[in-house]
Amino acid sequence: MTHLWVRAEQRDNEERVGLSPEGAAALITAGIVVTVEECPTRCTPIQGYKEAGCHIAPSNTWPTAPLDAIIFGLKELPEDGTPLRHKHIMFGHAYKGQPSGQRLLHRFAAGGGTLYDLEYLVDGTGRRVAAFGYWAGYAGAAVALKCWAAQQSGKRVDAVGTYPNSAALVADLLRDLVNVTSMPSALVIGALGRVGTGASDLCAQLGVTTTKWDLPETASGGPFPEVLQHDIFFNCILAAPRTPVFVPKTAITTPRQLTVIGDIACDPDSAFSPVKVYDRTTTWAQPALRVHDNPPLDVTAIDNLPSMLPNESSQDYAAQLLPSLMELLDLETGVWGRAKKIYLEHTKVP
Repeated sequence: MTHLWVRAEQRDNEERVGLSPEGAAALITAGIVVTVEECPTRCTPIQGYKEAGCHIAPSNTWPTAPLDAIIFGLKELPEDGTPLRHKHIMFGHAYKGQPSGQRLLHRFAAGGGTLYDLEYLVDGTGRRVAAFGYWAGYAGAAVALKCWAAQQSGKRVDAVGTYPNSAALVADLLRDLVNVTSMPSALVIGALGRVGTGASDLCAQLGVTTTKWDLPETASGGPFPEVLQHDIFFNCILAAPRTPVFVPKTAITTPRQLTVIGDIACDPDSAFSPVKVYDRTTTWAQPALRVHDNPPLDVTAIDNLPSMLPNESSQDYAAQLLPSLMELLDLETGVWGRAKKIYLEHTKVP
């Protein structure tokens, strides 16, 4: 029997969910048992899961779930050091040398569990089967533009929150920009990917002049002085061993037009990060980190941006992921077998 247990998210400002009630009903029809934890902040009410035929469990009871249950969540688990005995589907952020990721892998090794990292669920061609990228790009562009608008008044950007839909976010952003006499210029690197498309679409809605770069424009490996010749730079490329450096440390004091970096890919604690002027993520309460004054240079790097639009991002992601969840009956082949292989490669003893 395959049992999928959807846990409540325990991170602040996280309202998303990776399985819709309709998707849960489809899994149940396919013979998969589905348990959903209660969660008062989840964007999808629990009643829909009840009507779909799911078992309902109290919030955060997954540690005592049956050992054969597959625990499914999106963001990180509480860092309490406890061994992880279950199979977990989640964004682990554990394979690029991140300190928190290494601690997570040690917990899996200690408990005998397995990580099926959502970032590494890929099809036979190596393409990710599901991603929040579009809405990360869209929301990330909005936060960076809010930061730029605040700079025009000599201020720093205020806290950000969730929106019922993208139209409400755009309306709020237009209020921030109402007194701006001219729109900024922006450079998007990774413009052809999901993240870059989302960022570019938001910029287009607002009339932001946008330069779009992808692999051909970055193949030289740098340096890239053009980044400093725009008002806003959006990094939409995940950190990887061959990722070029787009913003070196020297950019802080180099003459520049650039005043806002929207690091939407957001891997500051990875050695492969292409943005070298900052070392930590930013938060909903403090969306921007000022790394230099006169002229200002602010970095926005919130690592759960799609949760600003929890309804649209959850619906989109759940629809992308459902075909793979339907394959949970076989964890040794296909998308799940590939994810397990990646986990084993990163936890094997030298």
